[in-house]
Amino acid sequence: MRFLVDAQLPIALARMLQQHGHESKHVADLRMMETPDRDIWIWAKQSKSIIISKDEDFVILHGADEHPVPLIWVRVGNTRRKELLEWFERLLPLIEEKLANGELLVELT
Repeated sequence: MRFLVDAQLPIALARMLQQHGHESKHVADLRMMETPDRDIWIWAKQSKSIIISKDEDFVILHGADEHPVPLIWVRVGNTRRKELLEWFERLLPLIEEKLANGELLVELT
């Protein structure tokens, strides 16, 4: 799977996904930290990437798009990076399964 990790989440999340065999980039890798969400959405669509974000704006873009890119919406509050990575890693098999089954919006709470 190909992931694009948004700015509110740590670069370490993209690296962890790479360690699990996924192609993964953080918006910082692409020099898109200040890029508007719509442009990030377009980039993800063109590259066939799955967006991982805490930003509700992507949920709005997802709902408005007839053929949206898959979105993983992370809905946890502020947490330490290590705890966030451990939490996400535990959920990764479920996330992979949902995406493989065609789910386009995976909400993580």
